[in-house]
Amino acid sequence: MNGPANTSEPDDAESPHPATGLDDMVHQRVRLGILTIAHEARRVEFGYLRGQLELTAGNLSQHLTVLETAGLVEVEKGYAGRRGRTWITLTAAGNTALAEEIGRLKQLIARVDAAETGESG
Repeated sequence: MNGPANTSEPDDAESPHPATGLDDMVHQRVRLGILTIAHEARRVEFGYLRGQLELTAGNLSQHLTVLETAGLVEVEKGYAGRRGRTWITLTAAGNTALAEEIGRLKQLIARVDAAETGESG
């Protein structure tokens, strides 16, 4: 049972586990969703985000404030006709943070896949 895990210990000692690099600011479920949707859409409306992530307006606003304060998104308020609108765009820093987080998650997935392959082989 300990045999396969021991074969990877020398590599683990040389570099930290990918989980240590996860960014709590980005990794939180709702914020990761916001960043991902903003990345896909380039510019996304508040109501669309609220619906896609199944959040209350207050909850979404709190997460957007955290992301905006961290410089990961820009929040723009304006009007579409007479109706007030809020648009969210990903900043360059937000794009970088999202890419780094996705990279770490891919590393974690690769480790799980490798462990499963080792166990079945």
